[in-house]
Amino acid sequence: MVMAARGYKTKKELKEAVGKELRFTETSAFGSQYQPNGVNNLVGPTTSERKWYATVICKDGIIIKVV
Repeated sequence: MVMAARGYKTKKELKEAVGKELRFTETSAFGSQYQPNGVNNLVGPTTSERKWYATVICKDGIIIKVV
């Protein structure tokens, strides 16, 4: 499952947010997918547009790497 990125129009904008708190919208009906200390998979800019996908590694809710 993937979460929807919130406020990032492009994957480049998401990469520029390294060092900041991850903004996202949960999309699962089965509970939280968000990992404040771990790997998160995102789709953007919205769940209906799906122009890009990214894997984001977070520590304490802060983006440390975007793949």
